[in-house]
Formats: sequence, C-alpha cells, structure tokens
Amino acid sequence: MISFLIGLAALIAGYFLYGSIVERVFRPDNRPTPAQERADGVDFMVLPTRKVFMIQFLNIAGTGPIFGAIMGAKFGPSSYLWIVLGSIFAGAVYDYMSGMLSMRNGGVGYPELVGKYLGKRMRGVALVFTLFFIILVGAVFVYSPALILSFFYDNDLLWIIIIFGYYVIATLLPIDKVIGRVYPVFGAALLFMAVALFVMLCVKMPNLPEVWDSLDNMMPQEAAEANPIYPCLFITIACGAISGFHATQSPMMARCIATERHGRRVFYGAMITEGIVALIWAAVGSYFFYASPTPGYQEMEVATGYATAAPKIVALVTQDWLGLLGGILAVMGVIVAPITTGDTALRSARLIVADWLKIDQRQKAKRLYISIPIFLFSLLLLLWQIENPEGFNVIWQYFGWGNQVLSVIGLWTITVYLAGENKCYWVTLLPAMFMTCVCITFLCVSKQAFAIDYTIGCIAGVTAMAATTILFFTHLAKKRAIK
Repeated sequence: MISFLIGLAALIAGYFLYGSIVERVFRPDNRPTPAQERADGVDFMVLPTRKVFMIQFLNIAGTGPIFGAIMGAKFGPSSYLWIVLGSIFAGAVYDYMSGMLSMRNGGVGYPELVGKYLGKRMRGVALVFTLFFIILVGAVFVYSPALILSFFYDNDLLWIIIIFGYYVIATLLPIDKVIGRVYPVFGAALLFMAVALFVMLCVKMPNLPEVWDSLDNMMPQEAAEANPIYPCLFITIACGAISGFHATQSPMMARCIATERHGRRVFYGAMITEGIVALIWAAVGSYFFYASPTPGYQEMEVATGYATAAPKIVALVTQDWLGLLGGILAVMGVIVAPITTGDTALRSARLIVADWLKIDQRQKAKRLYISIPIFLFSLLLLLWQIENPEGFNVIWQYFGWGNQVLSVIGLWTITVYLAGENKCYWVTLLPAMFMTCVCITFLCVSKQAFAIDYTIGCIAGVTAMAATTILFFTHLAKKRAIK
C-alpha cells in the first residue's frame, strides 16, 4: 500500500511540477482559439472549462484505465511505476502537446498534424490507420456494453440498437446538445467509483507487494515466459500511462477551449486524472491477485483465481467492498466508460474525414453524408463481431499494439514541431524513442505477430529506435543548415 500511496502523491505532484515545465516549453499565450475564430455552433464553440475537462477525461478513459490496469497488476508492483512515470513523463505530455498543437493549427485532427510535420506519405498512413482504429473502437464499444446490459434485460439486439442510436445522435448533433450535457454526469459516476475504492483501500490497508520488494514479473512461470514485462507491460497498460488514441480525441476539445492557458488543466490534467484512476485499479488488482497472506480471490472464494477476467474482478471487488451501491457503480462505470469513448470515436471519425475533404460541418446534410459511410462500416464490423465473436477477439488482440503505434507516430510528430520551433524537444523525444523500441519489440516477440526469439526482438527494437532517432537528427541538421 505504501508504494500505491507514494505513486498517488507523485501523480498529483507531477501535474503541478512537470506539467508546469511542459507548459513553459510550449508557451501558451492569449491568441484567439479555434473556438473563437471558427465558431460554428456545431463542433467549434466555447464551453465551460469544467465541461471541457470532463469531456476530455471521458473521451480518453474508456475501459482502459480499469481493465488494462487490472491486467497490468498481474505483472506486480512494476505496474505502479509504469502508470506513474508513464502518465507524468509520456502520456500527459503527449496529450497536452497534441491538444495544444491542434489548437495552434485551427483545431485540425491527428492525421492533418502528422501530415504537416512528417509529410504527405505519413499523413496518408495516419489517416487510414486512424480511421480504421477509431471506427473499430466505436463498433466494439457498442457490443461490449450491450452484453453487460443484457443481464438486466435479456435482449442483446435491443441494447445494440439503443446504444448505436445514441452514437448516431452524439455524432451528428452539436457537441453541447448531448455530449456537453450528459458527460459531466457520467464522469462524476466514474470518478465517484474510483474515489470510493480509494477510501476502501485506505480503510482495509491490505498488505500488497511493494516496489522495493521486487520488480520481477509475478505471474506464474508459464504466463511470465509468454508475457515478459518488457515489452508486454507497456502494451497492456496503455490508457493510464500513454495511449495513441488520445490524440485522435483531443482535437474535439481543442475546438472548445476559450484560452490556450487552460490547456494544461484540460489535456495534461485529464491524463493525470486517468493515471490516478488506473493506479487505484492497479492496487485493486494487486489486492485480488497478490494480497498477503490471503489474496482477494481466496477471500471471495473465486474458483478461477488468477485467471479471473477483469470485468468479473470489477464486479466482485466493488460488490464485496461497497455492497449494493458498489454493484450499481460497477455497472455504471463499466457501461459508461466504453459508451463515452465509442460515441466520441465516431464523432472524431467524422471530423477527421471532414478535415481531409475540407467540408464545412455547419449544415446537417454535410454532416450526414460524411457520417453515413462511417456508420455503415461500423455496422459491418459490429455484425461481424456478433456472428464471429472469437474471430473479432483475435483482431482485438492487436488493439493494444495499434494504439501504441499511434502514440509513436504522434510523439515523433510533436518532436519535429518542437525542434522546428527551437523549443525543448527532449520532453517528447525520449518518450518517442522508448515507445518506438517497445512497439517494434512487441511486434517481433509477440505470439500475435512474428513470435521470434526474444533477444532478437529486443535487438530489432533497439535498432528501430536508433534508426528513427538518427533520421530525426539528420532531418534537424538539414533544417538548421538551410536556415
């Protein structure tokens, strides 16, 4: 528990200390924001900062800081280190810089930023990859909450229709009409559940593994061999540390902020908040798997033990610790998290396509004919998932790696921007180098991909990191020579 509490304090301190440093690197000023210059009453409009923060938090959260943190806790207390250090020095920096860079460029989306700083070819890669990725998120986050809701009223199809219908409305209507009204309520429910669990952790003070005891992989031997801490931990815990998906969502709020000076509060602050939520759930997971002398699953007499699925752990722990209210909060959190990510995923897909085709979104008809192909593709993916759930799960296994690939592209984009502006590019260069190494290594050694020898995979990761770093410095030297 001491490691957990220190980690919590470090995250809060990180917002004020390192967040301030990152803010000074970017240098926000009082120039008009896209919300003011391009106000259209649909996507560009000034919203209260508290609403912008809550929308941003729910946009990026999803189930990642819950399920990912629980699965990451299987590795042991090393998960605490990744959540804390990853959130402060990588994830929050990435979210802040990508959101602010979008503001500086008129609120444009992720692919347009990649294209401006990394070139047209990378723009095309980012456009295709991002659209497929976020539409995939939208489709999956229809089906999973529908299955949970079916426990209350057993009609999967009805719930799918209701949730997808909500997605259609949230995608098409002005952002203040639906998202701006329901997100503060949803966010409060998700945060209340996290706070309640934190209080119970402090009341129970379970004896959990500490960082200084061991940073080794605590999984059973067979699982540990199949999932080495490096690189698997850094893929398993994405939301809650660093997630490429976030940069596809931040432009929505970059279009709603009244002043650049609120950027740290919204972008850096939302990511730190997500890190706090992830850290709480990692501690809950550690209690369930490794509490001493009796792990949580033994106290609760759960036969599946270590193999218990993350959603089941959420339900078991919250009901055991918080009673009936806990059960309600668990359902609310597990349902709200994917829905509030799925709706904005499809909305951001519309905005990305509109940016690409340069189509103004004031008119309902134009929003509709951009959205129809997105909805149709989502429905096709959804139908395939319903008919072939195992096949879709195979594709979903690549979600974590694909998510971090987006973060790598985004980090290099921001690094090139900072270098071009003679700003301290090291704040994103180091995370870019690290995540490049992680992603290439994972692609090489994972059974989901090439499954080659671990040592060779690590060498490939280091080689890729070195190559991209050399390419960056070569590009920087050429730019400075021209000047």
